[in-house]
Amino acid sequence: MATLRQAKATLRQEMKQKLANITKEEKDRQSDIVIKKVLQSPIFASSQRLSLFLNMPDEINTFPILQAAMAAKKACFIPHYQGPVMKMVHLVSLEDYYNLPLTKWNIKQPADNDLRPDAVDTGGLDLILMPGLAFSRQGARLGRGKGYYDSYLRRCHDSGVTPRTMALSFREQLVDHVPTGEHDFLVQEVVWATEEM
Repeated sequence: MATLRQAKATLRQEMKQKLANITKEEKDRQSDIVIKKVLQSPIFASSQRLSLFLNMPDEINTFPILQAAMAAKKACFIPHYQGPVMKMVHLVSLEDYYNLPLTKWNIKQPADNDLRPDAVDTGGLDLILMPGLAFSRQGARLGRGKGYYDSYLRRCHDSGVTPRTMALSFREQLVDHVPTGEHDFLVQEVVWATEEM
């Protein structure tokens, strides 16, 4: 267990350094390719209830996906972190998004006293777009170490409605091997910026 934890910690440090070295222009370029792939995906097209992360500067830009999903009248859900628990809560409109406060991580989420129900309790999700620090092509994912997404996927699974999962990645985040344990869920599809777009 300690060895797995150490392997994950080492890879996290490597990936944070790699991400810090990618220019904003390159992040924007790769984000555009990934956004296009997601929006052209049959899974995205068929999903009526989806959750997406509101990105930090070292993650794929998800705002255009949010805009497209809202324009297509899809129900959009975003993470709401409270202590050790993450819920996925409904974002009613783009105006709702703009009015959200910023967290200490400089990402938007509802205020602590803004108690919105979790998607699991209101019909589940069709698709979860996931962040991460490193991914393998086979779907192994290294998160930031809090276990939020793995715990949430367990809740979904236990509720009887298991969503599709899609991770959004810069090319630099793809590695041959991601250390995983028994509680780590594999992602069904990893979308990264390949050059053929």
